[in-house]
Amino acid sequence: MKIFIVLMCSLALVCVAYAQPEEGKPQKKKQGQTAQHGPPPTGHPTGAGAGGKKISVGPYQVKGNKGQTSMGPYQGHKGNKGQTSGGGYEGQKGKTSTGAYEGQTGKAKGGKVTAAGKPGEVTTGKATAKGKPFKPQHFNLPTKTTPTKVTAVNFQQGRHIQGSQNWQGTRYTVFRNYSSQWHDRNWWSGHYNRVVFVYGGWYAWNAGYWIPAWGYAPNAYYAFDGPIYGYNGLPPDQVIANVQTALQQQGYYQGEVDGLLGPQTRAAIADYQRANGLPETASVDQPTLESLGMS
Repeated sequence: MKIFIVLMCSLALVCVAYAQPEEGKPQKKKQGQTAQHGPPPTGHPTGAGAGGKKISVGPYQVKGNKGQTSMGPYQGHKGNKGQTSGGGYEGQKGKTSTGAYEGQTGKAKGGKVTAAGKPGEVTTGKATAKGKPFKPQHFNLPTKTTPTKVTAVNFQQGRHIQGSQNWQGTRYTVFRNYSSQWHDRNWWSGHYNRVVFVYGGWYAWNAGYWIPAWGYAPNAYYAFDGPIYGYNGLPPDQVIANVQTALQQQGYYQGEVDGLLGPQTRAAIADYQRANGLPETASVDQPTLESLGMS
């Protein structure tokens, strides 16, 4: 019986000895369990990469950094704040991408941006804003003589200005209503309190315009039969000379500054009016002088 008990104890000691790990040998580290996310992807497999930072979706591969997005076959750009990648086009912060075009604030492609006009103002062609102020000048002109280089116009009773019916607005009323009238000196003096002599002719002051006083004196000379705007209270010859100077400065008039509203000066005025969206009166009118900086 004693022998049996000794054998059983020896056997127990042997079993305990085999159960202890061997000294000096490193133990194998327990390998962590790899998490699985859904079913395996389709397509060609790619390596898992370090730390699971690459993801394979179909045949395309994108880097799985924070803020990245991949849409379809296009690779999503870095997902900065306010940035979106859609259909291959990048919409930056504060901008909108529509198709292949980028819409920017305050800009429009496909034409220039024009400023809104004043209430009740209608412009045609270029803007008719008031030009840079033009300082009036005084010219020494031979106004006491009768010109010979510009042919005088002939008087026609009741003559109206051709085309004036097309000049709309209250500032062209004087041109639409103008009619050549022949009266003697007493009639002109009785109806108008200011009549001046310029270049062989007499001009009456009529509501801001100078008009030819036909019949005031015999054999009078007029280079133009129609109203002339009375700029800055100047007589008609000085007004015309200032207009010629302003048109010279802008390259519309190449003739002499003589104070005569002859064909060359009238053609220059018409060119300026056409270029600036004004009715082509070929005359010295208020809108044209304001556009030239005269008021």
